[in-house]
Amino acid sequence: MSQNIIRGLFALLLIVLEWTQPCLPSPLRPICDLRVLNHFIKEARDAENAMRLCWEGCSLSESVTVPQTRVDFDIWEKKTAEVQAQEVQSGLWLLHQALSLLQSSVTNTALHSHIDNSIRNLLSTNAVLRSLNFQEYVPTDGGPDGEDTWRVSTAQELLQVYVNFLRGKVHLLLSGAQACQQDVS
Repeated sequence: MSQNIIRGLFALLLIVLEWTQPCLPSPLRPICDLRVLNHFIKEARDAENAMRLCWEGCSLSESVTVPQTRVDFDIWEKKTAEVQAQEVQSGLWLLHQALSLLQSSVTNTALHSHIDNSIRNLLSTNAVLRSLNFQEYVPTDGGPDGEDTWRVSTAQELLQVYVNFLRGKVHLLLSGAQACQQDVS
């Protein structure tokens, strides 16, 4: 458990150090290594598995709005990178709100550390997106709503959405980001 916290903090520290680069006048270098995202996905799966084993003190106090994880690749590819980033960032914002509610609802200590780690990783994912120079998402009144969202009522569903969102839209955005494309000349 504490090893996961240390790994998560270490990953966050590396991202922050990469992001800030004090004393260097060069622009922010993009973080394009998908191993960071894969690490976050693995930890999200660990949280999902811990939830399956939890019997007491591990429920949501109310239903929450989460992003759709389904991707129509034809539609996704026609969107600009900025529109894709906006969709991912609004989904991350929704997931942050939902995980924060779950964090305040859960009394199981083992699960609580997984949720804390998931929230830290989600914030780190936002830092990665900032390193790619995507405009930061600012939610409007109440945040996103509509056809790109749905509601879940259990913690297990929430964590499943979190894993699928990272594996789907976040992965697609990072792997296709212009700042990460290698020049072949």
